Amino acid sequence: MDEMVNNKNNTTKYISHSLEDTAFLAGKLAKKLEGGEVILLNGELGAGKTAFTKCLAKCLEIDDIVTSPTFTFMKEYKGRLALYHFDMYRVTDADELYELGLNDYLYMDGVCVIEWNKFDDLPNHIDIDISTLSNGKDREFVINGLDLEI
Repeated sequence: MDEMVNNKNNTTKYISHSLEDTAFLAGKLAKKLEGGEVILLNGELGAGKTAFTKCLAKCLEIDDIVTSPTFTFMKEYKGRLALYHFDMYRVTDADELYELGLNDYLYMDGVCVIEWNKFDDLPNHIDIDISTLSNGKDREFVINGLDLEI
């Protein structure tokens, strides 16, 4: 069973006990997306950033298999909205991203999901902090910048 707590300051906390719970949360988020959003996923290695992105992609009606773009920096997927999935774990600094022109995707009509963000000064973004709870299985999602209702 999932748990969601909404706070007045536009922060939502959600406990996921399974991949199905994570998919439920991704579905709630996907319904709010209209294009142009930037979502920053924060968390340690193995916290579930890519798993969440896979669930979000499915909720955006993307049929492709979503994989981590660790070595390519960004992958693009087409669905109800385009999804631009960034993984900046191996990026040394923001200049690399600007040289590759990846910042242009931030201003397109799709949804940017960024793991290990290195971009500077991102306005109007949604922060999702993911942490593994002490049992090693459950995840806590803390979402800032978007009002989610259950």
